[in-house]
Amino acid sequence: MFGESSVIEFMRKGGFFMYPILLCSIVGLAIFLQKIWMLRVKRIIPEQFLNTLYGFFSQGKLGEAIVLCRTNGSSTARIALVVLENSNKTREELKEEIEAAGRKEAQELGRYIEGLGAISNASTLLGLLGTISGMIKIFKVISEQPIVNPPSLAAGISEALYTTAFGLLVAIPAFIAYKYASGKADGLITDMEEEAKRIMEEVLLANERKDKTREIAR
Repeated sequence: MFGESSVIEFMRKGGFFMYPILLCSIVGLAIFLQKIWMLRVKRIIPEQFLNTLYGFFSQGKLGEAIVLCRTNGSSTARIALVVLENSNKTREELKEEIEAAGRKEAQELGRYIEGLGAISNASTLLGLLGTISGMIKIFKVISEQPIVNPPSLAAGISEALYTTAFGLLVAIPAFIAYKYASGKADGLITDMEEEAKRIMEEVLLANERKDKTREIAR
């Protein structure tokens, strides 16, 4: 286990480029935790909400369905609300409205995910830059000393190795987090698209039943 003094020593030996890499690790962790919180199934496609919504559809209670969607903060609820508020339009027009709402929700789900990929790349490059900086210090010592004293090379060697190691230590988890969050978002978007299609069909069917009931009443 690293003690506080060990961590400080590790950062000191790594040189200047350790600090931007450390910043990358903090930002990357913050993004990952935020996406884990945002990309929960029950927040995007809540099962209880859908069961209640489809129950209203089967009973022809579209007004109650609208109220339910307005009081639910999920992505699926917002798309369902678009469907309900535009249910008087043709099927093609309704599809366009759903696609527009879906793109907006997909953009929200994917927000900041690319940042994890950028952090992975930046950490690797910063580690490489630290390696180059350390090598420059090593060659500078060699050029200035006719007989090189090994301890005088320690600072450059430490900077070269520590920044490389720390850069990779941040880059690899950031890349894994990027792939995980990206896959999770893509999966939720696909599921949301399927639910949107089902909701559209249910709303159109409920309207048809309502129209038939009116015709019979006449």
